[in-house]
Amino acid sequence: MNIRILGAHNRESQNTRLSSLVVDDVLALDAGGLTSGLSLAAQQKLKAFLLSHHHYDHIRDVPALAMNFYLAETNINIYSTATVFDVLTNYLFDGKIYPNFLERPQGNPTIKFTVLETLKPEVIEGYGVLAVPVKHSVPSVGYQVSSPDGKVLFYAADTGPGLADCWRRVNPQLLIIEVTASAGYQDPVPGHLNPALLRQELVTFREMKGFLPVVITVHMDPEQETEIKAELADVAEELNCQITPGYEGMLVSL
Repeated sequence: MNIRILGAHNRESQNTRLSSLVVDDVLALDAGGLTSGLSLAAQQKLKAFLLSHHHYDHIRDVPALAMNFYLAETNINIYSTATVFDVLTNYLFDGKIYPNFLERPQGNPTIKFTVLETLKPEVIEGYGVLAVPVKHSVPSVGYQVSSPDGKVLFYAADTGPGLADCWRRVNPQLLIIEVTASAGYQDPVPGHLNPALLRQELVTFREMKGFLPVVITVHMDPEQETEIKAELADVAEELNCQITPGYEGMLVSL
């Protein structure tokens, strides 16, 4: 399993992209930086993508990607929860600000959307997929993705503390999880993690599972990244585990 991180930040700039990653060039998770992170040819290799929740920085590229597939006269499969489907149909694909690619072209729409049930195992493009609820300010899920050769990734998407029930459901070799702000940030960021909160969640994970997976952090605030990295290094040393801040273009192999 090869994982390429296209967007590792919560703000977009010349050097940073919003949340998105691709597994083996065919399965995308979240759509904050897909079109800016992939060539048109690479986009056409995608078979499906999974959306964690309906916040704009995670669904932003869905219309642009749909337009690219529409003009190429091909289709793309989107999987997510009913809440995300409602947002897409009522706001992004309402026929006012962009064509409704859930219905267009007639008879063979560009987007084929499948509503997932949480905690129900699915097979998508040959990968085992499990949507697991996480702690966020709106309904959100993380995705456990298992490859045919037994490699297991858990992408937590946006989440805050209190993940014990989530940990019971997953068993990843690689954990990609958000750390939005530094622990010293003055204003709390509800529904998100900082290095200190991540430490607590990893301690809980190890107590429950008896091990810690390799950890990569994403959704970082670019202006706090120096502080975040220093604090993550302290957590990694204390817990004797591997924690690596993600970055745009990062490639990880399992």
